[in-house]
Amino acid sequence: TSLLSLLVLAVGCAPVASTSSEDPLVDQALSHLEARPDLSFVEGQESFELRDLMVDEEGSTHVRLDRRYQGLRVIGGDVVVHSELDGRLREISATLAAPIRVDIHPAVPVEDALAIAADEQAGKLTAEPTAEKVIYARGEFPVLAWAVRVDGIFEDGHPSELVVIVDALTGEVLEQWDGIQEAAAAGTGRALYLGTVSLTTNSVASGYELRDPGRGNSYTINMNNRTNGGSIFTDADNTWGNGTTSDSASAAVDAQYGAAVSWDYYLNTHGRNGIANNGAGSYSRVHYSRRYNNAFWSDSCFCMTYGDGDGNTLSPLVSLDVAGHEMSHGVTSRTANLTYSGESGGLNEATSDIFGTMIEYYANNASDAGDYKIGEKIYRNGTSALRYMYYPEQDGVSRGCYVSTLGSLDVHYSSGVANHFFYLLAEGSSTGLSHVCNTGTVVTGIGRAAAERIWYRALTVYMTSGSKYTNARTATLNAATDLYGSGSAEYTAVANAWTAVQVN
Repeated sequence: TSLLSLLVLAVGCAPVASTSSEDPLVDQALSHLEARPDLSFVEGQESFELRDLMVDEEGSTHVRLDRRYQGLRVIGGDVVVHSELDGRLREISATLAAPIRVDIHPAVPVEDALAIAADEQAGKLTAEPTAEKVIYARGEFPVLAWAVRVDGIFEDGHPSELVVIVDALTGEVLEQWDGIQEAAAAGTGRALYLGTVSLTTNSVASGYELRDPGRGNSYTINMNNRTNGGSIFTDADNTWGNGTTSDSASAAVDAQYGAAVSWDYYLNTHGRNGIANNGAGSYSRVHYSRRYNNAFWSDSCFCMTYGDGDGNTLSPLVSLDVAGHEMSHGVTSRTANLTYSGESGGLNEATSDIFGTMIEYYANNASDAGDYKIGEKIYRNGTSALRYMYYPEQDGVSRGCYVSTLGSLDVHYSSGVANHFFYLLAEGSSTGLSHVCNTGTVVTGIGRAAAERIWYRALTVYMTSGSKYTNARTATLNAATDLYGSGSAEYTAVANAWTAVQVN
């Protein structure tokens, strides 16, 4: 049968009404949106769904809402409404740049949109493509579009959940991105990269399974070099792996420990209870496919997946910073939901590099000491890395200085500007490892603890799905003001660090 047969997704859960809800804080936010159409572009045909709600210690609120227009999901229409303790509006964070005034009757049939999108999938199709009629609002003006998901798989086993945005009036492909986002018993594990570590496991009738009841039942499964199926790791004596690839459980130790440390980092540093902040764990899949040189996060399974590497250049991709990187994609998807394309995609990747690095520092493991390299442990030569935050250009493809065409690069390379910013913010410009993009800018580092707090607050409170680098500058300055004050050394350092990478 043809993979282009029609399947149109129905509109999802009922939207939060624009006039009332069951939460007075949401009602307050909705009232602000209606009262300030100059900031919100609400003109009466919109409705909103609650994504997240944060209340600061001082009582100010931050309500994150997804937008619908005449029942259609608006890609790039999400907003965050910031209110003071007394209910007064402080600010509205948004991507949308113009009111939505769109005829919702498409000129391009859905069958044509499915075919157009299928041509964009370079892998072998694995499921029927699906199409949803949406408003696409990441450009200068909102337009009616088809959002088509085309699942596929490449020869090396790498899966793809490609989303293709097709203009519903012209058939033009406006944008595309991939949903696959790469890079209670006391047990003992011998990891590939971390030495001997402690693990929390689950006691079962036959012995133990690699499941952590104290961290949302996070668990690890063995894919046995397949791309589907798999089974949870079990053990008779609660001693896992032998520190080498001869025991399949060794890589599982790294993955499970990485998930546990990432959980603890977010909880103890940022007060976040799991990836989705709901106490639920994710799971890890190791030994995925054969000679697979990658690792990725997928929202659809809420899981991390790790290949074994090709054995020549790369070893199994279960290093601590890679694990933290992948889990952080999940955090981003549950907060700002930065679209994995253009500048927002670069910020998404940088967020995972930033927190993957901070998780590595948090672990304080002598076998894999904290640094600003990403994935250095997985390289067999012992000298290379996936990315270098302190000097992004060192990998030969990343950019460390902002240019107007940055959004056209692969998101792993455009992330370099934010990585560079974060290094300068935390460590300063006088370490001898980094550089500034414009002669004369001096950045006094504020330390990792302050820098990570600023980035997390910017991500979870101020950034939206379509945030670009200029929006990230504003978001981090707002976060620094909230945390340290507008006249603080931290605020000044944020401003200087962005200037140093040419984001003004």
